[in-house]
Parts: sequence; structure tokens; C-alpha cells
Amino acid sequence: MTRAESVEYVLKTAKDHNVRFIRLWFTDILGTLKSYSIAYNELERALEDGMGLDGSSIEGYARIDESDMLALPDPDTFRIMPWSNGEYQVGRMFCDIKHPSGEQFEGDPRYVLKRNLKKAADMGFTFYVGPELEYFYFKNDRSTEFLDEGGYFDLTPRDLATDLRRETIVALQDMGIIVEYAHHEVAPSQHEIDIRYTDALTMADNVMTYRLLVKEVALRHGLHASFMPKPVGSVNGSGMHTHQSLFKGDKNAFFDAKDSYYLSTMAKQYIAGILKYAPEFTAVTNQWINSYKRLVPGFEAPVYLSWARRNRADLVRVPEYKPGHEKSTRIELRSADPGCNPYLAFSVMLASGLKGIEEKLTPPAPIEENVYEMNEAERAKRGIGTLPGSLLEALKLTEGSDLMREALGDHVHKAFISNKKIEWTEYSAAVTDWELKRYLPLL
Repeated sequence: MTRAESVEYVLKTAKDHNVRFIRLWFTDILGTLKSYSIAYNELERALEDGMGLDGSSIEGYARIDESDMLALPDPDTFRIMPWSNGEYQVGRMFCDIKHPSGEQFEGDPRYVLKRNLKKAADMGFTFYVGPELEYFYFKNDRSTEFLDEGGYFDLTPRDLATDLRRETIVALQDMGIIVEYAHHEVAPSQHEIDIRYTDALTMADNVMTYRLLVKEVALRHGLHASFMPKPVGSVNGSGMHTHQSLFKGDKNAFFDAKDSYYLSTMAKQYIAGILKYAPEFTAVTNQWINSYKRLVPGFEAPVYLSWARRNRADLVRVPEYKPGHEKSTRIELRSADPGCNPYLAFSVMLASGLKGIEEKLTPPAPIEENVYEMNEAERAKRGIGTLPGSLLEALKLTEGSDLMREALGDHVHKAFISNKKIEWTEYSAAVTDWELKRYLPLL
């Protein structure tokens, strides 16, 4: 549909379904969902001209002297929220952030992804992703008390978590998001709901919706859902394993029937780009201090820069090919966590893979053995590097990366680094419970 047709559809649907209020959604550079509501009578004007907002209070947006912004709703993202008060409905649309002049605001994460997708399109590609977001249910937001003691794919008697997942799936489907399956994850009270693989922009919007609905359903039951990467030190953290592929029209550019891994040369170049630039993009895919409590050996999260087919210890895994399913050929990046900004995370993943294609990189040999069981000398001999070990280390690599500056744009690159340096400084000055328990009785 053209934009005019989409606008007409939104106006008619909102009227027919008694939508009285519309939430306008957008994100800051950290991936925090922002929203404000307009009444139905303002909908047509909003779709035509956008609605004003003060960008000076949005993380990473504007300086005080250039604070005025416009939120222009994307009519293709119009959905009716799954809950109403019985008298009327509430709709939502994602927005593109503009300057008052109508020019695109370079600090809008959604625009950052659009810009990277255009580069892929100019090369003839459509970028598809399928992230698997893990999360925890806790009794409240002040503790990490579990709801259950289940494990991976456990089938337990009917309990509250089962109802929470089911209710969340219904809410997602009501908003047009296709769910493939849901299951209990490895750690107690850890869960996963997987949504259908789609183009990266739609998926980034879906991830933002998914995180909100998971939390909203939990809240309605007096509970707390958390996408914190490592909320409990003694169990596995939560990842966002991201499946990726490039298509040329209807053809999967990653598939090659003659290759032993069924991967095209282009797919291998993409993998090589991911492996080469992963240290530079990790601050974006793992943007919190807590993210690096997950990226440690022993808890299934990848630490080493390697790839394989069957080995889940590697940074990049190639899911096994099923005959007749060429379109499912893909690579899986296992380091990202569900606390990232999906617009920026998908941008840097794509930029790295495309750079590998542009540079015609060749990946190292796949590592099917357990990388964690190798000693340091063996890993060095085989050229297996590591991801950064802390947010500060990751930030230094991202700050010095020309590719990340190009992928994010100067505005977001600078604002993101500045924000995260402040976070690190505050963390470094904080006195933790660990320090008190360790040193207070001793010193």
C-alpha cells in the first residue's frame, strides 16, 4: 500500500473499532520505549503533519537549544492494543522522529536501522532476523525470587508461569505478531517466547512490543518480568540469540546446495564480518554493565570468536540444514542480550556482515569442539580471539571503530558512547553488596 492508502486504512479502522486514543511510540538511544497519547480527533493531523515533542528530555536526542522535534506516525505499524476498558479501544503506532523542518532526525534509532537497511537494499539484499528473547519472571521488582524451579523445556504441572506465557502469546497475536513457540528455559523461572522471522525493521518494532507485553501481562498478575541479562549470578543469564539471513528477491543468498554446510560464499563472508567486528559492536548488542556478568565461561553464553554448526559454545552457530528448506538457511549470533536497543543492534550486526561481504573476508575454520575446554595456548594457536570482558573495554573498541561510527551515524555514536561512559563512572564509584560482605568484616 502507498502511504496515502495506509493512512486511509488507519482512519477507517480506528473509526470502525471505536479507537478513542492512539499511543505514539518511539525509542531513545538506549532502547527504552517512549510514548504519549493523542485523541482520535487528532489522528488525521498527526498522520499528515506529525506531533510535536520536547527532544531535550529524551536520552541521546537533542541539545537544549534544538529540543523541538516531530513524531511522525508510521501508518503501517497501526495496531489495536489487546486490552480495553470495554467502552473504547486504544491503538498504537511507531513513529519516525523528524526535525520541525521535516528533515529526518539522525539520532532516531529507527532511522539508523532504516539507513543500514537501505545500504543492504542498494546491494540487492533484504535483511531478515529472528531473535530469541529470554527473560525471567520474579515475584516482584525488588527481589529475584523465582516462580518455579523448572529447567530447559520442562513440562511441569499447570502453574502461574504457564498461564503468563499463554496470555502473552494471545496478546502478541492480537497485535499481529506471529508466535512460533514458547518454552521454559534453562534457569529456574526463565522463559522464552519465539516470534516469527521477518524483515529487520518489522522485527525491531516487534521486539519493542514483545518486551512491553511480557512485562504488562506479568504486572497484571502482580509479578515482574525482567529482561536483565544476568539477574542471578548462580544460573544462566538471558540472551537474545539472533538468527540472520540475506535474501535477493525470493532467493536466500546464504544457501548453496554444493557446500558441506550448505552455505554460500556470501554467507561465509558475512560470518567472517561478524567474527571480525564483533568486538567493536559488542557495546551495542550488550550495552549494560550487567551484560558482561552473562558473558563469562560456564553459563552457555559465548565468549570466544568462533563459529560452528553443532557447537553452542561458539559465537556464531549455523543451524543444521533440512532438505527442501533452503529459505531457512541462516546464521545465529549468540552473544546479544535482550536488554539491547534492537534498532541499533540489528544495524551493527548487518553492517558487520555486509562489511565482510564487501571485503571478501574468509572465516577461520569452524570449531566443533568445546572452545571452553581448550587451554589458552591452544586457542591462541588456532587464532580464537575473545569478546570484550567489560562494558568499558567494549566502549573503547566501539568508540575507535570507523565501521560503528558509520553504522550508527555520528550523532548516535557520540551520544551512545557518552551515555555509557557516564554509566561506567557511576558504577565505578558505587559500593556494592559484594564489597560490603567481603571487606566490611575484614577491614
